[in-house]
Amino acid sequence: MNELPEKFPEYSIMYKTISKQIKVLEKRKEESKGNEKEEIQSKIQSYQNELNKIKKMFPDNFFRE
Repeated sequence: MNELPEKFPEYSIMYKTISKQIKVLEKRKEESKGNEKEEIQSKIQSYQNELNKIKKMFPDNFFRE
């Protein structure tokens, strides 16, 4: 098992916040049209990349979805 990161609480809170933001953006994407959908998808992808970086810092299955 990997050790927890040095700034464990901050990363954990950041993970939850980013996850919520992705859900909000996905809902907004369903209601949007055309070029706006592409911009929202780009933001979602960026947030998803950040989530993946955070996940790699923690032990496997630490964040259960």
